[in-house]
Parts: sequence; C-alpha cells; structure tokens
Amino acid sequence: MPDRKLRWGVLSTANIARAAVVPAIHASRNGRLVAVASRDAERARAFAVDAEIPRHYGSYEALLEDDGIDAVYIPLPNAMHREWTHRACAAGKHVLCEKPLALDAAECLDMAAAADEYGVVLMEAFMYRFHPRTERVLERLRAGDLGPVKAIRSAFTFRLRSEDNIRLDPDLGGGALMDVGCYCVNASRTLAGAEPVEAQAFAEWTSRGVDAALSGALRFEDGLVARFDCALTLERREVYEVAGTDGTLLVESSFLPGKADTPIRTLTGRAGESVETVPGADEYQRMVEHFAGAVLDGTSVRYGPEEAARNMRAIEALYASARAGGRPVELRA
Repeated sequence: MPDRKLRWGVLSTANIARAAVVPAIHASRNGRLVAVASRDAERARAFAVDAEIPRHYGSYEALLEDDGIDAVYIPLPNAMHREWTHRACAAGKHVLCEKPLALDAAECLDMAAAADEYGVVLMEAFMYRFHPRTERVLERLRAGDLGPVKAIRSAFTFRLRSEDNIRLDPDLGGGALMDVGCYCVNASRTLAGAEPVEAQAFAEWTSRGVDAALSGALRFEDGLVARFDCALTLERREVYEVAGTDGTLLVESSFLPGKADTPIRTLTGRAGESVETVPGADEYQRMVEHFAGAVLDGTSVRYGPEEAARNMRAIEALYASARAGGRPVELRA
C-alpha cells in the first residue's frame, strides 16, 4: 500500500452504507473507496455513480476477486454476516462487518478463527464507541467521577412503518434486540467495564416469532444492574444514563449524535446540573480510520471479534429469558 491508504470495497448497497459509511470512507485520511457490489448489476452501477465509486460489480464474488481491494465493509442482513465474512477472509480481505457481528457467540468466534487463519483484521461496526463523547464518558467513569456505579439505564427505539422490513424477518436475524437493543447491551457492558452474570428479559413477539419490543436487565458481579428497553414499535428514543453514589451522567442521542458538538449532563442532587460539551465528530469516519490504521500499521483494533462474542452471549441469555417468560438466566464465564 504505497500511498498508505486502505483500498475499500462495499458488499451491498444497503442504506447504512449509502448514508453513513461510504461518506465516512470518502472523508477518511487513510482510506480510499474503490468498488461496490450488489447482486443486481444495475443497482451496483447506479450506487457507484451516485457515490462516486470507481468500480462496481454485479456479484459479491466478483468484488472479492478484485486484487485492488484490501478490505471490505459488510452491511448485509445479520444472517449473511458469517458466510460473507468467511469468503472475504479467504480472499485475503480485511473485514469491517455491521453489528451484530453474527447470530450468536459461536458464530462470532468462528469468524474470528477465520480471520486469524487468513491473517486479516476483523472488527464489528459499533460506531458509537469511537465518538469522542463516548470516550470522554468512559474516561470519567474510570476516573471515579461518579463514585461506585450502581445503575445503568438505556433505551433505543424507533417505529417501523412497514411489516415487510427485513428487521422483522426471523430468517435474516431480525428483532428489536438484534437491531437496536444490541447497542444497549453493548453500552451497558462497556460502561460497566465488566461482563454480566445474569440476564432477564420480557418481550413482545410478532406472529413470525420476532421480538418487536424487549425490556431487559443485566446483573453484574458487584451488584450493578443495567436495565434497558428496545423496540421497533415505538417513536424514537435514544439515551443512556449512568448512576453512581456521587452523581449521574445523562447522555442523550447517545448512539447517533450527529456531527455537531454534544453534551454530557451531570446531575448531582442539591448541586444541580452541569453540562460538559464535547466537540463534534463523525463517529463513522473515526471508526473507519481506526480500522484502516490498524490494518496499515499492523496493530490490533480496539474492539476485536472476541468482544463481539461476549456481547452476543449476553444477547443469547436475554433471548433465553424472554422465551422462558422472564425467568432469569445465568451467564457462564
């Protein structure tokens, strides 16, 4: 890579690629977008023209055969992540794959093994972790600003208008927990700095057996409980709060804050409220730059696929509890 830029391809013309990740790669300082693929050749051509991408392919296989591509971004439906990550790894491509990385923890570890076998980098695309505000919140928590953390609450909901949406398709790994609840689970674990030991959940199921809404709780070894709710049936809510003995941090628009300056609100009882403003940033651009930097420099990504497997273990336990009518489920180490 003589120009020190990672050459990217995109497997799919999904909306998340068009709206967020493609512009982020274009804007990145260490990446260059060179190709896009779709199973529909005309769709790939139109996407490439609109997004100013030099090459386009009418199949995913053709893109993976392109020796001028170093890495691929995979925004395919959840049930397709494992197959196309395996194929990309076998083709010698590094992989940034949309969340959740796979349908369960075993699949995550299988994908991690494939990346190790072929000597490529694999990372799950939880972009919010790369926003400066998330980094600042974690810095404050690790510094003990709130005292011991005793409770975490989060929510991520939005309302689907079409019953044909792939998020409601059980064969594609749909469901509220898999689509937006996975952010709450990931944030809970990240903010706690630990892994849960018990999960409990209650769900509202569709006629096809997919969770349209789910409320859950994760209990940690030290007694901390992280509660959350997620839904594909409610108007948009996107927030988390972290409560400690000495104060509470409130973070709104927590996963998709946009590029403007963003606040962290601190509530401290009688002392009232204070606001710390974090300079705005494109979290998608920071994510793709981090990934490209790891590939180019031969270093490790901040969040590897094993971390994705730990997130999926919690999600699996939450689903097991919800299917058992809310019976608590122990998580094995």
